[in-house]
Amino acid sequence: MAAESAQTVCVRSLKDEVDMPKNWTKSTWQSFPAAQQPDWPDAGALDRALKQIESYPPLVFAGEARTLLASLGQVANGNAFLLQAGDCAESFEEFTAVNIREKLRVILQMAVVLTYSMGVPVVKVGRIAGQFAKPRSSATEKVGSRELPSFRGHMVNDPAAHEDARTPDPQRLVQAYHQSASTLNLLRAFTKGGFADLSRVHAWNQEFVSTSAEGQRYEQMAAEIERALAFMRACGVDTESHSALHEVDVFTSHEALILGYEEALTRQDSLTGQWYDCSAHMLWIGERTRQLDGAHIEFLRGVGNPIGVKIGPSATADYVLSLCEALNPKRVPGRLTLISRMGADKVEASLRPLLRAVRDAGHPVVWICDPMHANTFAATNGRKTRHFDDILREIVGFVSAHRAENTWPGGIHIELTGENVTECLGGVEAVSQDDLDVRYETVCDPRLNARQSIDLAFQVADLIRTTK
Repeated sequence: MAAESAQTVCVRSLKDEVDMPKNWTKSTWQSFPAAQQPDWPDAGALDRALKQIESYPPLVFAGEARTLLASLGQVANGNAFLLQAGDCAESFEEFTAVNIREKLRVILQMAVVLTYSMGVPVVKVGRIAGQFAKPRSSATEKVGSRELPSFRGHMVNDPAAHEDARTPDPQRLVQAYHQSASTLNLLRAFTKGGFADLSRVHAWNQEFVSTSAEGQRYEQMAAEIERALAFMRACGVDTESHSALHEVDVFTSHEALILGYEEALTRQDSLTGQWYDCSAHMLWIGERTRQLDGAHIEFLRGVGNPIGVKIGPSATADYVLSLCEALNPKRVPGRLTLISRMGADKVEASLRPLLRAVRDAGHPVVWICDPMHANTFAATNGRKTRHFDDILREIVGFVSAHRAENTWPGGIHIELTGENVTECLGGVEAVSQDDLDVRYETVCDPRLNARQSIDLAFQVADLIRTTK
């Protein structure tokens, strides 16, 4: 018999690793209770919009999702670090090439700080090209003296304060698809077309960042990187031929909240026979939708993408172990990321029993810290905000818990923008409550600005390097 081709062996290996769940199709979630779904007023219009999306090409490809899975497997094994970052909720109105570029710029800056300072590869995943829907704690909200349906993200409705704007519109799902496609085109152009070249590390530093203390620290690090590249060239290393110095992989992710949209973009891979949600490389389930008997877990247990789940302080060890069995029964490293969002005051005590249980059960999960969502409060002017010190304190507690349990603090999950906004308090420039009204531009939750983000990257790198 002729020897098997390399491609045949590769495909057979992929099929062997695939966990084809029993009694699952991409629509079985419809038989389960689905939290946080919009109250669409016209079922026919919704069906037409979803069929339109289903006819469109995939936004990402199965092979890309498998590449991310392999990289996250390195994080699960303690050999890499995950930076997941981007907008709290993307906006239809603020969609420009400049905004996408500036968001990417700060992610690249944070990644190079973490890589250079920690000495491990950084897996870069954006909250981008699909983060258009937001869960809400109530179906309605007060806007002035009026009670209106809650704003659920631009994929669903509009934040304008009148009834028509707040009515869910299925055509927004179609618009979200097109904006995601355009965003992905730009990301691929920037990351593969020269913008992400390591020789441009100085050019990534925006003017309003470079004037800060952390911006100057970044400039010093950039100069060291340039000297290292010059030294390599002087030693005869052909740096031009090393693609890793000139291109980067930036993967996309969003909360898989609106399940009809996710189903419409779920396709069967021709190589493995596995189903992939081709709306993003990685999907996550939020704190409000992680019911074990709910539609979100039912849907995502059947797709081959890397999956994340937000874990708050109410989660028990038994629950987390059940979650691991439901979403990663084959225990594939990198398949499941658990995103801790405990709050600065609770994280260490709440997280340690979970780390211990998952470690002892042998589940190869990626643990990362979302230090934003459990540290939100109302400022004196009523605006939602977060304090940089609380964000950092939660990361410190997260790392301390991992050190105590001899597990790997695998990454951070941050809401940020490349713009010079004033939405989160503190940081190296000490944004105060009086500053919040200067540039408070978010459509939902407060984000770190570029200066605060670089500040955080340096502090996280110092923290993990000194505790390794």
